[in-house]
Amino acid sequence: MRCRHHGRHLGLGLAMLFVFFLASAVEAADWSRFRGPNGSGVSADGAPVPSQWSAEKNLKWKAELPGPGASSPIVVGERVFVTCWSGYGVDRRDPGDMKDLKRHLVCLDRQSGKINWDRAIDAVLPEDEFRGMFAENGYATHTPASDGDGVFVFFGKSGVLAFDNDGKQLWQASVGSDLDGRGWGSASSPILYKNLVIVTASVENHSLVALNKETGEKVWEQEAEGFGSTWGTPVLVDLPDGRSDLVIGVPFEIWGLNPDNGKLVWYCEGVPCGAMCASVVAHDGVVYAAESGREGGGTIAVRAGGKGDVTDTHVLWKGQDRSRIGTPLVHDGHLYWVSGKIASCVRTSDGKRVYQDRLTGSSGSAGQGASRGGRGGGRGIGGQDYSSPVYTDGKIYYAARSGEVFVLQAGPEFKLLATNRFADEGQLIATPAISDGNLLIRSSTHLYCVGATD
Repeated sequence: MRCRHHGRHLGLGLAMLFVFFLASAVEAADWSRFRGPNGSGVSADGAPVPSQWSAEKNLKWKAELPGPGASSPIVVGERVFVTCWSGYGVDRRDPGDMKDLKRHLVCLDRQSGKINWDRAIDAVLPEDEFRGMFAENGYATHTPASDGDGVFVFFGKSGVLAFDNDGKQLWQASVGSDLDGRGWGSASSPILYKNLVIVTASVENHSLVALNKETGEKVWEQEAEGFGSTWGTPVLVDLPDGRSDLVIGVPFEIWGLNPDNGKLVWYCEGVPCGAMCASVVAHDGVVYAAESGREGGGTIAVRAGGKGDVTDTHVLWKGQDRSRIGTPLVHDGHLYWVSGKIASCVRTSDGKRVYQDRLTGSSGSAGQGASRGGRGGGRGIGGQDYSSPVYTDGKIYYAARSGEVFVLQAGPEFKLLATNRFADEGQLIATPAISDGNLLIRSSTHLYCVGATD
């Protein structure tokens, strides 16, 4: 009797343990914000993703989206969320009437790509006109964020909105309605911290705003002119003393704020650039940034923490290599980025260049040393690549606007493993998402799920 009783409890224990590991696996596979875990671009589950794919090979599903967008997909459990826009500005030659503009939050089934629901939101007008540089960006550039129970989106002048997992709108809150005099639009994505939704309302109000996750009520707001030329998404950095810093790169500086109240805690000299398009990335308490602009640019590493001006005490190194728009990736002692189809790698220890090589298209081969020792290229504004590299299982994936996805081997030697493209895809502007061995690639027309199909 005791043996049977013990066996029953052992069986229940194993079942509970299985459920625990299953839940942990699902959590690890989630890609719940821009560039995944804390904006790192690094997959937490490390599951292998194919290096090569096509319409006939390693394509699990393909879903047509209700409109274009530059936002990235996120993955939460069995749901995939992505934003789009429709009604105006879909056709650059004939934008249509702005009053017809709508933003969409779309939920798809992770296994099949079937659209579970699509919520369309009327735009708060007037909006920025669809022309010039704005047409390179559009009205759905901010990537959603999720806590597992719901999803939060930032639609610029139309505000921040919260939905439950079944698509019910819970609240909508304005964070500003200013137009962008440059005609670039806004791009920063929301992040979640404790019970807060934190949004960089750069163009809309030159501010960083925290809203109550349950109600949408404003908890704090930090206004500064520097936010007006910032398009990056902040990251959270946990410090040894238990403190968390909210870190963001702004023109010429990097700021560390208290995420509980928005107050500036520390700052340092950053990259000399008047417009900070890329996000910073953090690893082991160190924050890295790479950018370029009319004023110059470069790279920087700064140890988070401290108080006041920490330029002399916390800046670890500065480098001359430059990036543009795309956010860098940190892995195993190296900092990677791609700009103008130039792949760059520097050491995180001192910022010294490891390589700088040109990515070639599917009709060519990797040009080993084609630009080694150069300063990169492709910094013209029109038609730039906007996506950022992501990593899993020893490989780096990078999507170019032209429709190609490059796969590189991570490490100190430049090695282009593959160049992939779907024949019918539109532009690739968004950063891909990685989840449980799948690569989710968002084009201007479709969402693709790449994974081993054997």
